[in-house]
Amino acid sequence: MERLIIGPEGGVAKTVVYLKNITSGKATDLPEQRRHLDQKRCRYIPHILLVPESGTLSMTSSNQTLHTIHMDGAATFNLRFPFPDRVSARTMQTPGLVNLRCNGGHVWMNSEMFVAPHPYYAVTNENGWFSFTEVPPGTYQIVAWHEGWSLAGKEQAYDVLTEHSVQRPVFTEPKTWERAVVVNSNRVSTVNFVIPK
Repeated sequence: MERLIIGPEGGVAKTVVYLKNITSGKATDLPEQRRHLDQKRCRYIPHILLVPESGTLSMTSSNQTLHTIHMDGAATFNLRFPFPDRVSARTMQTPGLVNLRCNGGHVWMNSEMFVAPHPYYAVTNENGWFSFTEVPPGTYQIVAWHEGWSLAGKEQAYDVLTEHSVQRPVFTEPKTWERAVVVNSNRVSTVNFVIPK
């Protein structure tokens, strides 16, 4: 599982950070690599996706085995990938969080996607860092969102490959932290989130 990855400097990777209720600023420029999902070695890559509202998510499978992408939340799809290297694309119309998992029996495969209504979304790197550019001056609420890492239990699932019942891990709810940040013209604003133990 890729849920809690702590970098060498103590930062938490793969955390989504965004500004709340911002209505002006630059054009959307979310990272292109976070708009493409591959199913490779029975994992979803990347683990965290960012797709702009009304933007397209492209999906493929590099594996020779059957996978599915089941989405729920701000988007609802159930897509089969019986053949490798065929691209399927869907437009993400509604902003918000989308949970993805494989219903083809690979109970460990999961990913999370934010459909972003503005460009001020980022995913922290391996050191827990992120940055926004061209933020209009003002006071904002900034949110850090993590999918959560505590195991709450397990649920029954059916593995279509082995034709056996298996246990899918169930995790606690996502965790969020929020704080105010003041942005001034031509100055850097720094925000640090501390995750309690």
